[in-house]
Parts: sequence; structure tokens; C-alpha cells
Amino acid sequence: AYLYPIRCCYVFLARLLHSVVSFFSLMEQKSSPQSGVHPRQNKQESFEQPPMYVAVMTYVGYGLVTLFGYFRDFLRAVGLEKCHVAQEREEQKDFTPLYQDFENFYTRNLYMRVRDNWNRPICSLPGPVFDLMERVSDDYNWTFRFTGKSIPNVINMGSYNYLGFAENNADFLKSVADRLQRYGAAVCSTRQETGNLSLHEELEQLVAEFLGVESSMTFGMGFATNSMNIPALVGKGCLIISDELNHTSLILGARLSGATIRVFKHNNMCSLEKMLKEAVCSGQPRTRRPWRKILIMVEGIYSMEGSVVRLPEIIALKEKYKAYLYLDEAHSIGAVGPTGRGVTELFNVNPGDVDVMMGTFTKSFGAAGGYIAGKKELVDYLRSQSHSAVYASAMSPAITEQIIRAIKCITGKDGSTEGIRRIRQLAENTRYFRARLKEMGFIIYGGDESPVVPLLLYMPAKVVAFAREMLARKIGVVVVGFPATPITEARARFCVSAAHTRDMLNQVLHHLNEVGDNLCLKFSRRKHPSRPDPCEETNS
Repeated sequence: AYLYPIRCCYVFLARLLHSVVSFFSLMEQKSSPQSGVHPRQNKQESFEQPPMYVAVMTYVGYGLVTLFGYFRDFLRAVGLEKCHVAQEREEQKDFTPLYQDFENFYTRNLYMRVRDNWNRPICSLPGPVFDLMERVSDDYNWTFRFTGKSIPNVINMGSYNYLGFAENNADFLKSVADRLQRYGAAVCSTRQETGNLSLHEELEQLVAEFLGVESSMTFGMGFATNSMNIPALVGKGCLIISDELNHTSLILGARLSGATIRVFKHNNMCSLEKMLKEAVCSGQPRTRRPWRKILIMVEGIYSMEGSVVRLPEIIALKEKYKAYLYLDEAHSIGAVGPTGRGVTELFNVNPGDVDVMMGTFTKSFGAAGGYIAGKKELVDYLRSQSHSAVYASAMSPAITEQIIRAIKCITGKDGSTEGIRRIRQLAENTRYFRARLKEMGFIIYGGDESPVVPLLLYMPAKVVAFAREMLARKIGVVVVGFPATPITEARARFCVSAAHTRDMLNQVLHHLNEVGDNLCLKFSRRKHPSRPDPCEETNS
């Protein structure tokens, strides 16, 4: 027990040194020019670096809370402080430990102190505004108790409700209610047994037409669409080249496949081409045999960065080196492009140039599940080889009808222009919200078309203060910090929706301006023309 603080300090210093080195290499990477940048994307994407003092203070902040965490662990080890975490029973001390105290250090000493900023339960429709259940803690967030009250009319800036289809309008949802009454809530079977409905086949045909490809298939869970289908596409002897900021579902699918995985720098075409060239020239390790397949995995819009994939250049590289391309459009389908058809439409790229198109229905379509689309041979192969297709229960009929309703609305097949109005409203809201944040002096990441808007907060104390202060002003935000982001890039992530009115956005911007001044969050050194306070502007 007496040697414990010495070991902790040694580990802390080693990790701090590693983080500092990583930070400077990251700054060098983001500040270095990249060749072959698409002119439109080079102009619109922003990854501004903060002043050096911000990085220094961020490391100091994490250093202080980490040292205090080690000190509290020492107090627990000598019995001076009560330990709330799960522990081994005394009679099992000689067994292989189930609970690794050191691995849970961050959760035990940092996350628990600020846990009230996450997992907040809501008690209403998650539309542009929602109600939150009020809760308090009597033991520093180890447990919570509900007060029986709610926090009403909180502006929702965290849900992926891009086109506003998370709604409870009875007129819009009539067809969904009819399908629920006719088919029930679930089919209780797989598609290959007795769970294949005409609704599922209608949806798959609509998705294929919407994307402009030969065929598609749908799944009941978006995460499993990636994690269960990638192992069916590649395996041992194959190479996956993955963007370093890809979603966890893509990473899990790649690991489950058994293929060799290599990671290229985010949206960096030089890094990607270097790996492709090496893979083609050198082949597999030791044997030097050619790779059976080379699969490039990228996302349309990256959910933490708000950046848009450099699709035309990636397609050029994959054709040059005879690789395959897997495109995850979870956040881009429905949200970008003149008619909501994703990044292929945004860059005017032929969808046939993308070998595997993947997307989810949980964002723009206000539903659940995902899809894989492409050539008919690909889809037919996955119907028999994908674990998600063979073993998972079929999509709920009501959810299926909701997606069909949304696609028909987007494409105008319902006889209205509501879908295109929502797409244009989302684009307008996104441009307005991003432009106003830049004018106020905040550092934000991503492309101008991206409805995912990360606002950089950096310091751990500011992350906590920001989330609590915004909730006090009835604005619900999502804050993200280390280890989900790099240690110097903690942020708040806003998701803009077509359902947000200009008054709502102005109210959010007004409070952001005040909170930004109070907490000193305006780190940008770029000059933008200023406008009057958004609360003084009229609703357009």
C-alpha cells in the first residue's frame, strides 16, 4: 500500500509525456497541407487549432484531477475512504481478479464526479424540445434519485433528428398506426424463416431506388449492420484500411472479421495512398502473397468531427489500386445533398462507384435499423452469409412503415413537397448555426454542410461547467471528453434539425454567447464579421 503512490505517479508521468507527444504530432498533422484536396472541401472544412496556453491548461487540468484520483485511491487502499466500486470478496482474493481497479481508474475518480451530465432520462417525445426527469444525488453521483418533477421544454440540441421525423403528429403517423394494428409490434422470427413481410421487400426496393443502386437489404439494428456484415465480406488474408476516426461499429466489425487492419490518418489522402501502395507492392507479411481483398472503410459524415469524407479522391485511389470501398452513411444519408441522398449526391459521384453502401434509419428517418446496398450479387451473397440476416429477428412492421413513410416523403412519392422542404430547412439551419458560432469566436470542427457541429471546450472543468450551465438555461447538449476524444479536444456536439425554428436557434445562440463569455470558451483567433445578438433578430 505504501508503494502505491509511487507507482501511480510513475504511470501518470509516463501517460502525460505520451499525451504531450501525441498532441504535438496531431497539431503537425492538422496544420500540414495535404495534396489533392477537393477544392470544395478544402475551402469549407475547418480544424482550427487553439492557442498554446489552452493546450497547456488542458494538460494541467487533467494532471490535477488525475493526481487527486491517485491520492484518493491511496486513501481507499489504506482504508481511510470508503470504496463504492465493485470489489472481490475476501474469500476470493486468491482467484483471478474480475475487477481491475487500475483499469477503472478514470470511471472511479473522474467520470463519477461529473456523471450527472450524461445518461439524463427524458420523459417526452425527443423532438426539437423535450422534457427531462429531474434527479439529484446524495453521494457525489454514485447513485441518483428522482424528485418526481420534470424540467419542461428543454431545447434538444443532441438528438440525431436531422429531418424532424421523430414526431407524434397523428396525421403523419396514420399509416404507421395502421400497420401496427394489422401486423402487431414484432414478427418474432428471422427473415429466412417466417418473418419476411411484403413491407420488408417494399422497403428494400425503395431504398435501392432512393440510393440509385441495383439492390439493398435491411436490418433491425444499425450497429449490427456494420459489426455483423463486415465479417461476411472479408476474412483472413484480407486487408482492411480504416480511417482513424471510424465509428466503433466499424472497428468491431473489422476485428471480428479476422482480417489484417491498418489505420490511415483522418481524411488524409497521402496517408491512404501510402498504405495502398505498400499493400499492393509488399503483399501479406512473411509470405508476400497478394492480399485476397483490400477494403477501404470510411464514413460519410464523422459523428465526432462533423467532417465530410473526401469521396471523389477516395474513389480515385480505390480504382487506381484495385481496392473495394465500404461507405458508412449513418449520419449523411438524408442529411446532405440537394435531395437528401447523401455524400454521393453531395459530390455528384456515381453511386455505382461505391462497392458497399451502408446507412442507418436511426437518424434522418426517425426510426431504427440499417441497410446494406450495392450490386445485386453483393446483396444476394449477404442474405445467406450475414449473421445479422440469418439469425437476427426481422425489423418491426411499424418501424418498417415509418421508414417507408419517411422515404416517400423525402422523394415526394407521397404527393407533397414536405420532404424537400425539410431537407432545405436542415441545410439552412446548419449554415446559419455554424456561421453564427464562428462569428461569436468559438472553434468548431467540420464542413459547412454537416449538421453535426462539434464546439471545442478543451479543458475538463469547462466541459462540466458548460453542460450544467446550458441545462440550467433549458438547453440540452451532449458533451464528450477523454477517452472518447483526444485528451486536448473535449467538446460539445450539437446536432441541428430541420424541426428547429429560427427562434429556437437564436435562443440557443444567445445563451451560448453568454456562457462562452462567462466560461471563456471563445478560443478562435480568426476574424469574422459580427452581427447583433441573435435574440434581437426576428424569426425568418
